[in-house]
This record gives sequence, C-alpha cells and structure tokens, in this order.
Amino acid sequence: MHERYGRVAMALHWGIALLALFQIGLGWWMLDLPKSPAGLRAGWFNVHKSIGITIGLLMLARLGWRLGHVPPPLPASLPRWQARTARLSHGLLYSALVMQPLVGYLGSSFTRYPIKYFGIALPHWGWEAPALKQLCSNLHFGLACLITALVALHIAAALKHLLAGDGIFRRMWPRRAQPRALAPAAQSTLRGA
Repeated sequence: MHERYGRVAMALHWGIALLALFQIGLGWWMLDLPKSPAGLRAGWFNVHKSIGITIGLLMLARLGWRLGHVPPPLPASLPRWQARTARLSHGLLYSALVMQPLVGYLGSSFTRYPIKYFGIALPHWGWEAPALKQLCSNLHFGLACLITALVALHIAAALKHLLAGDGIFRRMWPRRAQPRALAPAAQSTLRGA
C-alpha cells in the first residue's frame, strides 16, 4: 500500500480545489450583481454554470478513479476521532460537489433561459416553473454554504497537519514541491496547544 496519493489523484484533487475556490468566490460575488444590464449578469451566470458543470464532471472522474485505486492509509498515530471526522467531511464534500451542479442545472431547466457550457447550448429538460426554480435555488444556496464550510474545514485541517509535520499533508502534495518540515520547537508548541 502506498503512503502517498498517485499523480492522477493529485491532479484531480488540486484541479477541483482551484476551481472550487474560484467558484465559491464567484458565486458569493454574483449575489450582488444587478439585474440590469441583463447581459453582464447572464454572462457571469453562464461562466458560473460552466465551471460548476466542469467541477461535477471532474468529481465523477475522481470518484471513478477512487473506485479502482485505494487511497493511502492514515497513520496509526492519528486519533480515531480525527480519522472519523476526515472520512465524514470528505464524504460530505464529495457528495455536495456532485449534487451542487446537478441542482444548479435542474434549477436552470425551470427557467426560460438557455443553459450554456462555455457557449455551447445544453439540453433544456424542464419548463418555466418559478416555484421549482426557487426550490432549486434554495437548495443550491444551502449546498453553497455547506461547501464553503467544508472547504474551510478542509483547508484548516490541511494547515494543521502541515504545521504538525505528521506527514498527512505530504500525501497529497506533489513530490517535487514538498513543503519543508517545521522546526521541532514549532512542532512541539503546536502539539501542546
């Protein structure tokens, strides 16, 4: 069993991470976009939808890859509650990142506006239904809040492991760019906190 993730898993992780961080910022910024002129708002919404669909497709690829490739085990020294929390938060994050573009796509299908993937019109499965659109919008917003919280938790945990120098952060970091270990004094201070 390997102690580190493979190149494909790392590429999918970091690609999705960068897109998700951008998407979170873009999504929260879009909340304040004025409805007129309509072209500006529609343009940014189409970018947001395109990135969301890309994240969904990459998540499906990541899940498919994961089915055939066992992740490296967590160190035996990791407290059980941390291992359980990691599994739970990863499961929730994976689920939310797959569900979010589906809910967004479905919500867009309940409007009269076309759904475009980087300018290419996609099938429009629904019909104009404001109540269903609002329901999907509410679910989309709730998932956005959940994803934002889970990403913040994931980053905080990654930084904690980087500072602790326990090797968990290095499992997903490219070998050529390995972060330097923290000085022993800093590690002992962190462990005592």
